[in-house]
Amino acid sequence: MGMDLMRSLSFPPGSHWAGRDDTGSSIAVPCFLHRWLAVSDYYQLDELLTPEENDLRIKIRLFMENDVAPIIPQYWETAVLPFHLIPKLGSLGFLGGIIKGHECPGLSATAYAMCISEVARVDASIASFCLVQSCLAMLCIAQLGSESQKDKYLPSLSKLHKVCAYALTEPDYGSDASSLNTVARKVPGGWVLNGRKRWPGNSSFADVLVVLARNTSTNQVNGFIVNGGSPGLQISKIENKVSMRMVQNCDIELKNVFVPEDDRLPGANSFQDLVNSLAFSRVMAAWVSIGIAVGVYDACRRYLGERKQWRVPLAAFQLNQEKLVRMLGNIQAMWLFGWRLCKLHGSGKMTIGQASLGKAWITKQARETVALGRELFGGNGIVTDFHVGKAFCDMETVYTYEGSYEINALIVAREITGISSIRPTSRL
Repeated sequence: MGMDLMRSLSFPPGSHWAGRDDTGSSIAVPCFLHRWLAVSDYYQLDELLTPEENDLRIKIRLFMENDVAPIIPQYWETAVLPFHLIPKLGSLGFLGGIIKGHECPGLSATAYAMCISEVARVDASIASFCLVQSCLAMLCIAQLGSESQKDKYLPSLSKLHKVCAYALTEPDYGSDASSLNTVARKVPGGWVLNGRKRWPGNSSFADVLVVLARNTSTNQVNGFIVNGGSPGLQISKIENKVSMRMVQNCDIELKNVFVPEDDRLPGANSFQDLVNSLAFSRVMAAWVSIGIAVGVYDACRRYLGERKQWRVPLAAFQLNQEKLVRMLGNIQAMWLFGWRLCKLHGSGKMTIGQASLGKAWITKQARETVALGRELFGGNGIVTDFHVGKAFCDMETVYTYEGSYEINALIVAREITGISSIRPTSRL
């Protein structure tokens, strides 16, 4: 833990244990922080992180524990995003993730993974808000946009002075996203977009939306930056969700929405261009699920030690111990899998299949881990005040978005066999 961060923290009196600073000198380190970081890190995986990555991880955890955790159940219940937290999130300096330049932080993939998992440890809806902002819309602009587009949009988006959304999925095209029906027609000075989108997060209050549409001239999928207040853009919130309730997912209708030529993404000329930009978001979706699992494990570890039946802690029962150990083992394996994916991405060696395998397998193990945690809480496991019920519901969304388990499995299979079975042959 870096000394600059240590000096910036305040701790209760008498809460220290002996430690050493970066020079080897003896210092007092808060004992609660030591326990707090070690609960789910059974294999001391934090030693694989750089001091900077660890500092950022702790910074985000403190914010989530102090500013978010106490208030989040009521917002989840009412399906409202706590908008007052957005400026504070922007001030933490991790939005924009791995994007370099244009006032973005230029973090390593591992550093951003630590941030997104720490956010998800407390709340997956806010983690998904960050995922959409940094890893979908902003990264798409950074990878496929012009220099002028990057200069225009990325600085304000990285500080959360503006919010963005990413509109790919349609009412009739989810897993079959490449068949999207929204069209873009070339007109003097720009493009006219018509069609419908479903599920884009952040879109009810987004300042800008990255919209994917089919070029009527080339029949290829292109990308466009659409201003949130554009004439002809109709947005309505999807109600009655039982998962990720705070995420403002919406139905979008585009009726003759004009987009200037300057706001067409010049690097987005085919669906494959977009697929390549989506690989990193799949890795970060896996890290969201790791964060959810860690949060549930931490809650279970505390609860089993405090809650008693037959005058003994729940942690004393063998069946409960086995579940807790299975959860812990899953977390160590998921963390190492995710860490290796980040290293592959950072070296430029990660393939689409590797990203898909990570997303598929990690979310599957996280789903099991979170379900075990909900069981351990018994009846309290369905009450939002106890955290695990909310996490259990939210995990279902993460298991599904950024490619379902089945779709990601087929992407991996295509890469290792050379045979694609994603698109079935219709015999109707």
